[in-house]
Amino acid sequence: MSDDPQLNDVIKLSKRLVDWLRDQQTVAVAWSGGVDSAVVAKAAVLALADQAVAVTAVSPSLAESERQIAVQEARAIGIRHVEIHTQEFSRDEYRRNAGDRCFFCKDTLYTLMSDQLVDLGVDVLLNGANTDDLGDHRPGMVAAQEHGVRSPLIELGIDKAAVRRLAHHWKLSVADKPASPCLSSRIAFGVEVTEERVRRVELAEACIRELTELREFRVRCESGDLARIEVPVSALAELVKEDVRDDLVTRLLEMGFSNVTLDLQGFRSGNLNAALVKLT
Repeated sequence: MSDDPQLNDVIKLSKRLVDWLRDQQTVAVAWSGGVDSAVVAKAAVLALADQAVAVTAVSPSLAESERQIAVQEARAIGIRHVEIHTQEFSRDEYRRNAGDRCFFCKDTLYTLMSDQLVDLGVDVLLNGANTDDLGDHRPGMVAAQEHGVRSPLIELGIDKAAVRRLAHHWKLSVADKPASPCLSSRIAFGVEVTEERVRRVELAEACIRELTELREFRVRCESGDLARIEVPVSALAELVKEDVRDDLVTRLLEMGFSNVTLDLQGFRSGNLNAALVKLT
């Protein structure tokens, strides 16, 4: 054992996770390329080698940059990677974008994964949910329960901070990657989710990355196709610099947004969920 107690703790935790995966024999991991699913996938490879597969849901709600990260990270980890083209946008329940939209997204994915268990050569479906996800509005977790999808990080009591420690321990390139929920999560509840709207959000966020060095921010599509930009409070001044502001506004209006606003409260992950809770 090391003289470093923190290192010893992460080694013990990694062993617990790998041992848990080894007991499953064959697994498919719902794979977004984010740090949570990356940690589960890495543990699965260590435990099961080629008896583990990562499955990515490809649809308009997945930004192409995120799909590329998923492909590259799967290759780096060494896990077999399969892409499934999902059709959640064909479901009226998904497009109407009520508070349960995420249920229909995950229900579509898990249904397809379950239907392909034999072809995938696995018995158990997994996701990357951690214990911090239990305190938020997560209808996708209901879909996971209905399809018998297991959450090893939750079952072992692993939170986001511990996930990142494991990712650093395994030297995963996404260890410090900011959370990046699907593009549909940028569309305000009650505003119809369309392929055009999520594509517009994707282009707007790419524009901000091009004009600034920001890594964590959101472009929200509000009622009336208003763009509400959230950046950390410390970065507000960056976006109101004349050259950045003028270029950003011009380009977002050309994309089809009706107006462009900057949220003075700053970036808050999941704040649309908070608004939903207030309404209920």
